[in-house]
Parts: sequence; C-alpha cells; structure tokens
Amino acid sequence: MTIKNVIFIGLLLLGVVIAMVPENTTKPYKLTASQMLVEVQGAAEMVTADEVAHWLISKDPSLQLIDVRTPDEFQKYHLEGAINIPISVILKDDYRDYLDQGIKMNVLYSNGTLASHQAWMILRQLGFVNNYVMQGGLNYWFDTIMNPEEPSATSPNEEFAKYDFRKAASGVFGGGVDAALTPPTQTSADKPKVIRREKKKAPAGGC
Repeated sequence: MTIKNVIFIGLLLLGVVIAMVPENTTKPYKLTASQMLVEVQGAAEMVTADEVAHWLISKDPSLQLIDVRTPDEFQKYHLEGAINIPISVILKDDYRDYLDQGIKMNVLYSNGTLASHQAWMILRQLGFVNNYVMQGGLNYWFDTIMNPEEPSATSPNEEFAKYDFRKAASGVFGGGVDAALTPPTQTSADKPKVIRREKKKAPAGGC
C-alpha cells in the first residue's frame, strides 16, 4: 500500500470514524480533525507484516497484538498471542486498560487494513497512544509471510533477503523449526517506542 493510498483511506475514514462514535459517549476528543489529518499523512501508525513476524519470532515482550475482527473470525484464525477486541465494542470501558496504557505496543489488525485503521483513528482521536496498525492485515500476512513469492533473478539483493526471511518465518508459523532468522531491514532503532504513562491511581476505598 502506497503513502497516497494510506492518505486517501485516512481521509475517507476520518468522517466514518466520527459517525461511528455514539453521540452519548462521555469520552472527549483529544485531537482535532486537522491534527488527525497530519498524523494520517505521516503514516507513522503503520507497521509491516515483516516487522510483526520478527517481533513474534523474537518473542518481544512489549508486543501486544489486538484482533479487531468479530469473535467468530477470531476463533477461526488469529495470530499467535493476539487478544480479541472487536471494533464494535472498542469504546467500552472494559478494554480501556488494554488500549490506553504505557506498557505495551499494541498492533491492531483485521482482514485488510480498513477496520483496524478505523479502530486506530477512534483511539487516536481520543488521545490514546502506543497503538499501531499492521499494514495490509491478515490478507497481506498470508500473501507475504505465509506464502512468499520468490523474486525474479534480476531482483535486488534486498528482495532476496526479504524472501529468505519470509520463507523461514513461514516455516516457524506453519509448525516448522527455523531458529536462525535475521530480519532483512528491521533494526532496534526502527521499532516504535512505547510512550510511558504514569501509573493510574487505584480507586478510592476497598479493603
């Protein structure tokens, strides 16, 4: 997906997101439409399937995958370690501690990018941080990670490095054993940083 496509989808979703939020919600918006537009244009919320694969293989403790599809879709298939918070209930207080926190890096995903991007825009407009979107969703995950296409003989070395990593990763996620995996482009400096938040005070009262 190109940056132009991301911006176009972002503009389209900006109106859709506002329409999706119930009128009686008590949660005030933190970002204006103009501020949201700037963030969408930057596309800083997107992470690639290759990055997610690397973080899963390396068992990165700061990663939390959030599947925003329906419970039925989640039960049929989901990425390792993911939790299910359907977009239809994403504004419920039950899930706020997962979505508005300073400990984990949440990566939202759906079948494509549309639903997960809608979820991200709702959360970002509410001022929540540490939430990202897996580019292309599960459709792209299957096309690239689980079923990588071998580059042509004239492809640059970078493409062969990507292919080698994806081929090995598909063995891991498909039940194979490939211990030595080196991501083709990922470095520790590339990973989004978790924005730390002050620990929430416990409610008054109690034992």
